[in-house]
Amino acid sequence: MQSVTSATAVATTARANNITLFASLELSKSKWVVTINSPGSEKFSKHVVEGGDGACLLDLLSRSRAKAEQRYGVQVKAIVIQEAGLDGFWIHCLLLANGIESHAIDAASIAVDRRHRRAKTDAIDGETLLRTLMPGLAASGGSVPWFAR
Repeated sequence: MQSVTSATAVATTARANNITLFASLELSKSKWVVTINSPGSEKFSKHVVEGGDGACLLDLLSRSRAKAEQRYGVQVKAIVIQEAGLDGFWIHCLLLANGIESHAIDAASIAVDRRHRRAKTDAIDGETLLRTLMPGLAASGGSVPWFAR
């Protein structure tokens, strides 16, 4: 069963020692849905990037990071999570090559409540990935063993 944690509690815990921008990717052939949680924000913003457009993805992450750095006046760390599969691993390598921490995970490692039917959309999946990543990093001191690096 998946526990629901408020975005405020998650953000506060994960950012105790640094300012971090979290992003998740929902990948398909035609489009990528990028869900971003900026430092100091409880909300998740959703952006759509054309499928396969790594340069556009890097640009979006760079702009989001620059906006956060301007707001806080310090360097902002970016961490991205995506499901392994279709494009997951080459994107993982692209992000690492551009100085962005990346985690490619097996979709089966995300806990969901199986007792009830649930909506399945890219927006919900993106938030679920972030809600899995953020407390996991905070609890382990920055290293989540079940994520590929």
